[in-house]
Amino acid sequence: MGQTISTLFSGFGITDVIDIAIVSFIIYKILGYIRRSRAEQLAKGLIIIIAAFLISGVAHLYIVNWILSGILSVGIIALVVVFQPELRRGLEFLGRGKFTRQFSLQKEEISANVDSIVTAVEYFSARKEGAIIVVERETALQDIADTGTIVDARISTPLLENIFYKGSPLHDGAVILRGDRILAAGCVLPLTQNQNLSRDLGTRHRAGIGISEVSDSIAIIVSEETGIISVASDGRLSRFLDVKSVEKQLFNMYLSSAPEEEGFLPKLRNLLRRKEEDETETD
Repeated sequence: MGQTISTLFSGFGITDVIDIAIVSFIIYKILGYIRRSRAEQLAKGLIIIIAAFLISGVAHLYIVNWILSGILSVGIIALVVVFQPELRRGLEFLGRGKFTRQFSLQKEEISANVDSIVTAVEYFSARKEGAIIVVERETALQDIADTGTIVDARISTPLLENIFYKGSPLHDGAVILRGDRILAAGCVLPLTQNQNLSRDLGTRHRAGIGISEVSDSIAIIVSEETGIISVASDGRLSRFLDVKSVEKQLFNMYLSSAPEEEGFLPKLRNLLRRKEEDETETD
């Protein structure tokens, strides 16, 4: 037994360790991505088909095995079709990186942007005015912006309030924010195909989840019926948030997108820490 083990590991070198580590990491990431998306249910169905194929072969169920063999023979094409949204999102994730698009806002601009967004969200919530604000990150949303009206104006609370005013022709669509500017308003977002969502969620919430599924953006949604504030990110919806939670998520988002140059991150961390300390003192 010892000799057999020694023979197996005799040709095992550092490159083999690296090779196994890379493959293990890739499999771990794929499984983690599947668990975070609706691909989990699709993957379970595929595993059941493969298991049934193997069992039918062992049990000599020739007709069943032949049918399943035919299904699996075209499985690659079927996977591309069925998993198209997940594959697209995965490829977009691989294409993102700090070398592709760098965040250029200074800490004063970031603070001003967050304050303007949060103040507008608080206004919408108090008056039960429906709104959906999408903050672009690494994945460009120009195709989404083209479905609405290009605004290209600096972010400000009054402008956001006017866009989502019930008498405004743009209030039913979404606003796309890019950097420190309102890129477009009245935009049409893709709806999520997730069938496990609560039936209480309307089109506005499903659109917010949908855009977060196909991009790395975050969507801030205010319910027109209840004034409840929600945030969609990575295909997940966080509901019943207060403005402080939204503010913290926005700061964390800008913080993660900012390049580590000239002490930028330490300054921004200190800014966020001071804001949290001020909130604690106020409480």
